[in-house]
Amino acid sequence: MEKEYVMQIAQTIKEQLIGLTPMPVLMSWGISEFAATIFKDLPALRIKVNGLLHAGYVIIALNGSDYYEVYLLKDKDVECVNEEVCFNELGDVIDRAIECGTDKEEYEKICHQQLTKLLSGQFS
Repeated sequence: MEKEYVMQIAQTIKEQLIGLTPMPVLMSWGISEFAATIFKDLPALRIKVNGLLHAGYVIIALNGSDYYEVYLLKDKDVECVNEEVCFNELGDVIDRAIECGTDKEEYEKICHQQLTKLLSGQFS
């Protein structure tokens, strides 16, 4: 696979993700790097994240059906989150997998607890 093609696809994924995902959501993921890569013989974007539910890498790969496949990588473990993600669903799919889960009330409760600790100086 040509390096230029992989770079182009990774850049497109990054632009779609950043352009269509609310900034507070992106910020909550603790993103520390973006990298073009090949994953399972597919062009992909690799993101290093530090979310509430997942800290490690997220891989977003473009498959032959023009859908994205989203994977979580931590150490040697690989978990497929979804194999048919449209570009406009990327942010929601990734956020559920690495940050908020499926229970929004529980997530809000945890966020409130962390904010309370932060404001009271209990974080180190």
